Amino acid sequence: MMISERIFRILKEKRISQKYFSEQTGIAQSTISDWKRKKTNPASDKILAICDVLELTPYELLEGAEGEREQKRDYIMIDKDSDAYTLLEQFRCLDTKDRGRLLGYAQALTDGMGQQW
Repeated sequence: MMISERIFRILKEKRISQKYFSEQTGIAQSTISDWKRKKTNPASDKILAICDVLELTPYELLEGAEGEREQKRDYIMIDKDSDAYTLLEQFRCLDTKDRGRLLGYAQALTDGMGQQW
């Protein structure tokens, strides 16, 4: 299934109009109509906006595209202005040993809170 076909199917399932979708993604209605009429896919720089409006991960949107991957992965989106993003950036700077230490500390902090790694 083409990406654009998947988008239109999801729009229909979620009862989202093309006009609303256009307004929320910033993609022109004529461009969205072209996907359907010309059987084309959205440009790659639009995928994240599309996923945001449809409340999907890029993987969920693209999984039905040709070349489907066998292994399924979980993804999250993090706002660059958030504490979570800052923490992730700092974590990425650590070596393997320090990453393990930080994860151990985080586990200790969340013990008793129902969190599991």
